[in-house]
Amino acid sequence: MSRRLLAPAIALLLAASAITALFPACALADGDPASDVLLGENVFYPYSPPVTATTQKTLNAATAAAKKSGFPLKVALIASPVDLGVIPDLFSKPQKYADFLDQEISFRAKQPLLVVMSSGYGVQGLTPKAKAALATIPPPAGKQSEQLAKAAITAVSKLATASGHPLGDVSGVPGSKSGGSSVTTVIIIVLVAAALATAAALALVTVRRRREEAGAA
Repeated sequence: MSRRLLAPAIALLLAASAITALFPACALADGDPASDVLLGENVFYPYSPPVTATTQKTLNAATAAAKKSGFPLKVALIASPVDLGVIPDLFSKPQKYADFLDQEISFRAKQPLLVVMSSGYGVQGLTPKAKAALATIPPPAGKQSEQLAKAAITAVSKLATASGHPLGDVSGVPGSKSGGSSVTTVIIIVLVAAALATAAALALVTVRRRREEAGAA
């Protein structure tokens, strides 16, 4: 091969080698499903089995309320190694995965993050008080996606409150205003009914006495 043709060939070879060297890094960046989803959404849900629509609605509402109150928490639910893409070795290691995921979604500032696995929780970007609150939360009741999501609902509420950003009124979320409102309403109804029954009984006694007095006269 002449020198005139050799130089372009070498240049093309070097360019191809450089592009190939980039492939592993690109694959790792794109191979973690949660990191892609959480750039635009508040919650990453497991692929299978799916979380019920009702529970998804509640968890989405909880994270939306947290963000509105100044606590933009991201939540990753990991039910199986498949949910971790190219890093399945981090399954059952929620804190190590939280450390990894934090690097993928935190750019200019620390991003509050909660990872939920059947083995427990992993967090990043939380205050010491919030971390202490997390230690009081029991692990998910089971390994299924639905159980992970329900555990996350409780955790979001407690972490938001501990961080100084309570959720406020969110239906179906324990610890929020609406979480106890139904109980309060029932108590009020019972008390009102008891008061009315007492008033009616007293009125009946009064009427009978008056009748008896009128008869005696």
